Amino acid sequence: MAEEFEEGPPRVLAGVDGSAASRGAAEWAAAEAHRRGWPLFLVHALAMPLVMSVYAGPTRFPPSDELTAQGRHVLDEVSDHVRRLVPEMRSETVLALEEPPLALLRRARAGDLVVLGSRGLGPLRSAVESSAGVRLTARSPCPVVVVPGREGTRGPVRPRRIVVGVDGSEDSRRALRAALEQAARVPEGSVVVVHSWQVPLPFDPGPDGGEEWTPPGSQLDRRSQEMVSDMLERVSEDATERVGVSVLRTGDDAVSALIGAAEDADLLVVGSRGRGSVRGLLLGSVSQGVMHASPVPVMVLPHRTHGKA
Repeated sequence: MAEEFEEGPPRVLAGVDGSAASRGAAEWAAAEAHRRGWPLFLVHALAMPLVMSVYAGPTRFPPSDELTAQGRHVLDEVSDHVRRLVPEMRSETVLALEEPPLALLRRARAGDLVVLGSRGLGPLRSAVESSAGVRLTARSPCPVVVVPGREGTRGPVRPRRIVVGVDGSEDSRRALRAALEQAARVPEGSVVVVHSWQVPLPFDPGPDGGEEWTPPGSQLDRRSQEMVSDMLERVSEDATERVGVSVLRTGDDAVSALIGAAEDADLLVVGSRGRGSVRGLLLGSVSQGVMHASPVPVMVLPHRTHGKA
């Protein structure tokens, strides 16, 4: 059992808690780890409380033998299950003392991928819907994939059709690149680029006021087309040139547009932040909205303030 992570090659980390939702997330994580040729780390958090001491400082309360045995049973059961699905996959298990979000945050590196279910049991219950789950997605140094519960959803599949939301921001440009790279990993992979715009009232003719007036919808659609084309040109690489790309530009709100496009997709990709009034929040409202409502797994790219996007 691995206890600490040192610097090294990338891995897929999956949070498990014994629930059906976390099992589904582990299945998706195992399939993705196999596609990428990365090892899988299954992380179960015991969520032991902190004990404050004047002399020793904060320390974790040690788990009982019963709790430890129960945690190891959860890990062994999920590990055996995913090994049956993907026998050739490399995997390890981690029994952590911290709360679930912290257990994953402390072990994730910039090159990794974190996977968790949208619903769970105990401390992980409703992980995405809680503030702790949102902080995990917003603070993670690497992409986080949230896999919806099993009810009414498909099992792990090859993500052939991928929907990505763009708004011209650096975060969405990185999301677009990630979507193209993800689609390039499978035969006949395709990407649907979604950009949503809302007609503002009153109409703003432009920063200098010198543009010839056109109907607001027409002008916003033209700007949308130019923005999406520019982003695609900037992120295109030889490795992704064979990926089929289609574009959906719409005046619907961003969450509705993305959820609608994802109904027959395999994966939805968004940046953790974007433009507008939500820019300063821990996690953008669009990202939170699609995480709650998406029928397919959602990949959220971390926010980067510097370095290569």
